[in-house]
Amino acid sequence: MSENIIHTEAFKAFIAVSCGINADGGDARFKAIMNRMMSDLCGLIEEFAISDEEFWRAVNYLNVLGERKEVALLAAGLGLEHFLDMRADATEAAAGHTGGTPRTIEGPLYVANAPLSQRHARMDDGKDPGEPMWLCGQVTDQHGRPLAGAIVDIWHANTHGCYSFFDPSQPPYNLRRRIETAEDGRYAVRSILPSGYGCPLDGPTQALLNHLGRHGNRPAHIHFFVSAPGHRHLTTQINLNGDEWLWDDFAFATREELIADPVNVTDRHIARERDMPVPHTEIRFDFKLLPAESEREIEKVKRARMLE
Repeated sequence: MSENIIHTEAFKAFIAVSCGINADGGDARFKAIMNRMMSDLCGLIEEFAISDEEFWRAVNYLNVLGERKEVALLAAGLGLEHFLDMRADATEAAAGHTGGTPRTIEGPLYVANAPLSQRHARMDDGKDPGEPMWLCGQVTDQHGRPLAGAIVDIWHANTHGCYSFFDPSQPPYNLRRRIETAEDGRYAVRSILPSGYGCPLDGPTQALLNHLGRHGNRPAHIHFFVSAPGHRHLTTQINLNGDEWLWDDFAFATREELIADPVNVTDRHIARERDMPVPHTEIRFDFKLLPAESEREIEKVKRARMLE
């Protein structure tokens, strides 16, 4: 194959036909994106002298990736989801929008329509012998004023690093709750300390990471959607200080401002007020929301989610 085939007019014409550049109908922006992607992909095949066998192994890999439903997991592991956050941060900084609780990745394990409670709820079913956790905090606006009626949507893994719905051994919506804040903007849940997890060792995501010499581990973390009328929807998660993978998260989700310090609570009076055992672990984290400048900013990013 000629070293210059990518730069020939015949190749460019072929790719243009492949991507419908001169065809009537279709979406012009989508055509342009496909034209660029196909040109770059063919250029990569040429530059690295990809063999036919390597090409078809890659095609089969994509088949397996889809069959195992790990595409979103791989997007996180390669840093593509984090890149979207980097891009959004840069755009907001350039526009002078600063402050508020930082965003970080959503991940692939959200399930919509978790039970909704006022101010407080219990998230676990009482069957996991994990460390009891009291998770609490306050939702405020950019000036620190409490936001009543904010929705704090929380989900996290169990002590085995597994999530309900995806793990059939757990009941529906275990460790998943939505809390509506009261006048003081506060929320609280009783749950168990989550564990971190790793990519399935027999899955295609970990297989790719192995080729890159990377691990597939995540530190213990808790996911949040936080929303309130007139304010930007926040997608974020907090990491628990002291975890061995805190600064080596394969999904690149750790941010310094999103690290929470677990506190061991031994005060029996506090435990009795919370209807919690002694001792238990307290995780406190507050959220500061920024005002929305458009209706689009109030809604979470549109993507495929379970039961939504």
